[in-house]
Amino acid sequence: MMSARFADRADGGRQLARKLDAYRDRPDVIVLGLPRGGVPVAYEVATFLRVPLDVFIVRKLGVPGYAELAMGAIASGGVRVLNEDVLKALPNAQTLIDTVSKKEEREIERRENFYRRGRPAPDFRGLTVIAVDDGLATGATMRAAVAALRQRGVEKIVVAVPGGSTEACQALAAVADEIVRAVEVDGFTAVGELYNNFSQTSDEEVTALLDAAAQSRD
Repeated sequence: MMSARFADRADGGRQLARKLDAYRDRPDVIVLGLPRGGVPVAYEVATFLRVPLDVFIVRKLGVPGYAELAMGAIASGGVRVLNEDVLKALPNAQTLIDTVSKKEEREIERRENFYRRGRPAPDFRGLTVIAVDDGLATGATMRAAVAALRQRGVEKIVVAVPGGSTEACQALAAVADEIVRAVEVDGFTAVGELYNNFSQTSDEEVTALLDAAAQSRD
């Protein structure tokens, strides 16, 4: 196994932020963290750049009974990105996709209500969006986010992560306008390999960071 490159997600965010200095203080820029793990990274990026922070929720569509095996992902707005190779091997694939999608749509709605605490979702039209996660292994989650953001009329999509596999970054380069990594790392299969501390981020931590970011801009 490779050695970790970051102490924790906050460290990854601070290192990533320095790669995004060209976007500092721009009124047309917003940073979106992919909950949960992407939000601590995104908070550091937004703080360094002095731009707004919000969340963009994407949920993996896991195969029932094999949750780590992804059939695809679904994002806010109902946009789905499907893993056709996995679906080909599944009986009743469409039924499974529909059932799991309905469950995850409910979870997306719950999280949006919980995280924003009554704050309205931002209008992304005409903005440069920096979409941040804690890393990219397969990239399926981020591809769903990019597809959904395209439907929101954004001007430019920058995918930014502390580290990402070459394969995932190449795939995303075909759909995003820019890919930014704090470090270039090959030969890893799980995002947690990038970090010394990869403890789970809680819903409460997400809301605390969003609240802190909002208060700093009041």
